[in-house]
Amino acid sequence: MEIPQALADRIDEVITHYPVSKRSATLPLLHLIQEHFGYISEEAITWIAAKLELEPINVLELVTFYPMLRQTPVGKHHIRICRTLSCALGGGYALLDTFCKHANIEKPDGQHHAHLLKSADGKYSVEFVECLASCGTAPVCMINDDFYEAVSEESVPELLKKYQ
Repeated sequence: MEIPQALADRIDEVITHYPVSKRSATLPLLHLIQEHFGYISEEAITWIAAKLELEPINVLELVTFYPMLRQTPVGKHHIRICRTLSCALGGGYALLDTFCKHANIEKPDGQHHAHLLKSADGKYSVEFVECLASCGTAPVCMINDDFYEAVSEESVPELLKKYQ
């Protein structure tokens, strides 16, 4: 795995924050790798494990536990829709269907939960996530790092125009 020098320097610096146990640096390193590459590959898991003197399973268990860590690339514009109770009751499921429709993302029939779904052109990806911490303004979503509250189905085409 080829790590750019600037990223390698940042990784080395982060590890110094955990002098008692390098293992504690696993999550910060996973975030740095995902931020740079867009996802965490098997090769990255092995690389981080070697860097921290761990077994790859010790890194993989974190990657598979935390839903914000991805093992597959997302679209250029990644849409996360809250699916917890307030947002589900406020229309989160219909919102996901509407985003899929307007972003040309094929959603398998009868699928009521969305793991990562992507448009054929790679421009958009969408997924359900757990609580985005704005229950009083449901439904909510994030597009890339932008947060939107009280999102209506009617507002979806206008939202997507911002991410052309």
